[in-house]
Amino acid sequence: MSKTDKKFDPLFTPWKIGNVEIKNRIVMCPMGGTSLFGWFELGGCHFDKEAAKLFLERANNNVGLIIPGIAPLRDTFWGKWLWQNPKMFEDLKEFMDEIHKTGAKLFVQLTAGMGRSWAITELVAPLHKNKFTRALIKPVLDTSHELASPSEQPSRWAHDIICPEMTVEQIHEIIEAFAKTAKLCRDAGVDGVEVHAVHEGYLLDQFAIEFFNKRTDDYGGSFENRYRFAVEVVKAIKQACGEDYPVSLRYSALSKLKGFCEGAMPGEDYTEVGRNMQESEKAAKYLQDAGYDMLNADNGTYDSWYWAHPPMYMPENCNLSDVSHIKKFVDIPVVCAGRMDPEVAAVAIEKGEIDAVGVARQFLVDPEWITKLIEDRLEDIKPCICCHSGCFNFSSSKGHANTQDLKDTMGLARCALNPQTMQSKKYYIQPAKKAKKIAIIGGGIGGMEAALVCAKRGHQVTLYEKTDKLGGVFIAASTPSFKEKDRALIAWYIRELAKYPIEVKMNTQITDVNALEADEVIVATGATARSIPVKGAETAIEAIDFLLGNKQVGEKVTIIGGGLTGCEIAYELFLQGKKPTIVEMQDDLITTPGICLANTSYLRDCFKTNKVPVHLETKLCQIDGGNVTVQDKDGKQFAIEGDSVIMSVGYKPAPVAEKGKHIHIIGDAAKVGNLRSVIWGAWDVATKL
Repeated sequence: MSKTDKKFDPLFTPWKIGNVEIKNRIVMCPMGGTSLFGWFELGGCHFDKEAAKLFLERANNNVGLIIPGIAPLRDTFWGKWLWQNPKMFEDLKEFMDEIHKTGAKLFVQLTAGMGRSWAITELVAPLHKNKFTRALIKPVLDTSHELASPSEQPSRWAHDIICPEMTVEQIHEIIEAFAKTAKLCRDAGVDGVEVHAVHEGYLLDQFAIEFFNKRTDDYGGSFENRYRFAVEVVKAIKQACGEDYPVSLRYSALSKLKGFCEGAMPGEDYTEVGRNMQESEKAAKYLQDAGYDMLNADNGTYDSWYWAHPPMYMPENCNLSDVSHIKKFVDIPVVCAGRMDPEVAAVAIEKGEIDAVGVARQFLVDPEWITKLIEDRLEDIKPCICCHSGCFNFSSSKGHANTQDLKDTMGLARCALNPQTMQSKKYYIQPAKKAKKIAIIGGGIGGMEAALVCAKRGHQVTLYEKTDKLGGVFIAASTPSFKEKDRALIAWYIRELAKYPIEVKMNTQITDVNALEADEVIVATGATARSIPVKGAETAIEAIDFLLGNKQVGEKVTIIGGGLTGCEIAYELFLQGKKPTIVEMQDDLITTPGICLANTSYLRDCFKTNKVPVHLETKLCQIDGGNVTVQDKDGKQFAIEGDSVIMSVGYKPAPVAEKGKHIHIIGDAAKVGNLRSVIWGAWDVATKL
């Protein structure tokens, strides 16, 4: 395989972590849910064949170094330590033999824990709050252990839960577990381990950050005491495995922390209350001297989660300048992650600013993306749109812990755009037993996805789209300036359709499905906008009309509806220099479960930092031109003056036919959701026809 574009050459040079040589500079970063030892399973940890399949496919597609997602040293359920499961490491040894045949290397990431960042769910929170139920479930799920932090403090996710202070005995147990588990990994042929983490506000990071660590013993107070836990971990691993066994550290250069549950915006002038750059320069060198062989770095904590899990609102390469600065203070390799563009990464590596690039969720969307990069097929790479809808949809709003669905809690690292990721037993392409004529009505994302799956299975597919463009409502959703990946996704779909014998009929509106000469009909006609029955509502600008540029707005714009679409419109208006105001009936913005806190907290923090007016628990009473009258929770009415009003209060399904024996409704036409529900729903139908 030869590269045809020389600008990516620096990505494909070898480098070393300790004595271990890595064939190229692309690191598959760890993601929650991709642990080789399972994730949050009631049956306890085991060798996870689904994760193994995921990594082997990526290894066969030219990744240099793989770091699976966090492996808790102690099972989340039943409390068994990883090192007490020898069978799991026997399976791991066989897997490592397969990985090494590909030329890739693999480090196992081990975590000390999450502490106050443990994403306690709405289901578990009430069980923990009650002393009786907490004691009752302790043998199965010891919430006090999972939440144990350096000092007593509120949980990031449930502010009314106080996390207990970790005992010195618990600290020593964890250090011992790191050493014992790392030795089992080494004996299984694993190339190195990564310690999780002085990073992202997880447990070791909470110990390191004075804002969270109020201890008065040897693990709190001075710089040396706060970093003692992380230092003792690497020393114990080296003693058990040998000085030449590589140990990476997941590391946040800066905390980007302004206060409890309050992060810093890109470019903001703020006072760092977490790890600032002066301390980070010292800490990086201190941790290197303690024995760490690599820093796998970015920025942020769970309070500023959008730095470690950048949504589409964050700039590309958002952590590069801070991470490259840290590299000046160490001699060990430094990896940078965070919406990294391969071309920018190649330049940074060539200049010696970083040693390798860390990429995570792009691997979930397209397992072959490096191969396509090598073969100069960039247009064939399916883009990650940074939605977190399938891979990490921990969600939270005012007064609520993690509102994520239980099935999602137990199945992280799936992908909204690629249902096969971590779900290969449920979603796979199998040739149809009988080739059928399939008519698909609607050329949005759902319709196009269904067309591709049906065509791959051997069906004869005709796709009908009533307009002159493919993409449906996603065209409008992709128009904001920060949605470049969404626009790339639509273009990717259009190119993919052309690769298959799919007949696409544009400007064709179907009103009678029975008139179609088809064995099966898939209805993917989306949804229509809702309205509010108040005086003047008909004069408001619909969100889609604004997004498509069909109607212009003035300087001061009131958005009715503080859901995701309304907030994204407000953010786009803010970026344009206009003055948006949001009116929302709920007690917080974006209260829908399943929308990642990294995404929602960015928008909430942005509006708060930039003083964008947000009126919560407020309902619309009347619209008069660009002005509105609203009523707050106390019944008080007041006016908001402006130039324009945008209505963004949700959608309702708009199928052109009812579900029948041979008529299938998918996407928003069945139930309004998001891109994940649209795409997975398309597979649910198309794989069974």
